[in-house]
Amino acid sequence: MKVVFISNFLNHHQTPFCNEMVNRLGEDFKFISTMALPTERKNFGYDDFSNAEYSVNAYLSEEEKARAKSLCDSADVVIFGDAPEEYIENRIAENKLTFRYSERYFKKGRWHVLDPRVLLSLYKKDYKRRNKNLFVLCAGAYVSSDMRFIRSYPNKTFKWGYFPEVKKYKDVNTVIENKIPFSILWAGRLISWKHPEDAIYVAERLKSEGYNFELTIVGSGELEQKLEKRIMKKRLQDQIRLFGSVSQAKVRSIMEKSEIFIFTSDRQEGWGAVLSEAMNSACTVVANKKIGSVPYLIKDGENGLIYKTKKELYEKVKSILIDKELKKVLGTNAYETMNSTWNAEVAAERLITLIEKIENGEDTPYLEGPCSRD
Repeated sequence: MKVVFISNFLNHHQTPFCNEMVNRLGEDFKFISTMALPTERKNFGYDDFSNAEYSVNAYLSEEEKARAKSLCDSADVVIFGDAPEEYIENRIAENKLTFRYSERYFKKGRWHVLDPRVLLSLYKKDYKRRNKNLFVLCAGAYVSSDMRFIRSYPNKTFKWGYFPEVKKYKDVNTVIENKIPFSILWAGRLISWKHPEDAIYVAERLKSEGYNFELTIVGSGELEQKLEKRIMKKRLQDQIRLFGSVSQAKVRSIMEKSEIFIFTSDRQEGWGAVLSEAMNSACTVVANKKIGSVPYLIKDGENGLIYKTKKELYEKVKSILIDKELKKVLGTNAYETMNSTWNAEVAAERLITLIEKIENGEDTPYLEGPCSRD
């Protein structure tokens, strides 16, 4: 079985899955990058994986681009992410098995479908192909509803996501016991739709009610100075630490020491791989329901907490801040979710099985988790 995965660039959220596919398929698996790793991502701590043994860098030359197109044409299966449609036009015409790997289409609202250019694009790449051998790997819980909205991919959507490294600890209880008491973490780019200001709102409320805590904010971005001024104005310097941008390894290290992780993005967060990393680090997560990964990964009250409003965010953080036993239960279950189900090893194994089932005209055997129906 020859499988090609094509997207914009290879990053640490994709490499564990790719490595697992190589373990199973060897040289019959390739990842095609259509662009170099952006400088912004490098500055944010992303590693450059363009030299991976299975990597084909189509952006380097016309010869490499031609090779990439040939690989897409000849592969048994193509996983098609954020890349130009020209790479799959031939195989769609020949009705070869293809998976569109997508986050939600309407991150800023479905009213965008009223734009004639958007409507025409959706017609050409989705609706017109609705009966082709084309399926969707949903990188987020709201992808399938977007597909139904545009009347495309009937009964062809499967749960998927991003699969960053999942660490397996000798004893997760030891990880939890070594966390800093009353520690809260927020991590991401400091931009508007990730709403880091909501983390400061939580800190303001906690301080006003006399709670002992420490909030660490990891990341950089356009809101950094604004957040600094708000922290100074509210006299929260003793409670909040702005950490700036650090490497992915350092982020994981901070997660392992943090009890609570708050994830405050809005619907523009198509997936949110940082949630997987926080859960794997046995954090007690409080996350916004609008985030794509949240309904897939979190069962409210079992392995994390889900909120809808800013007030509810605060109330849920407050409820677990001093409840050591609840934090332990939620953190342990979060770790087990990643360790047993939502990881690259399981995803690779299930995808290969799903491919075989589709080729044989059978349904997926999975009822939940990666490759289950959505």
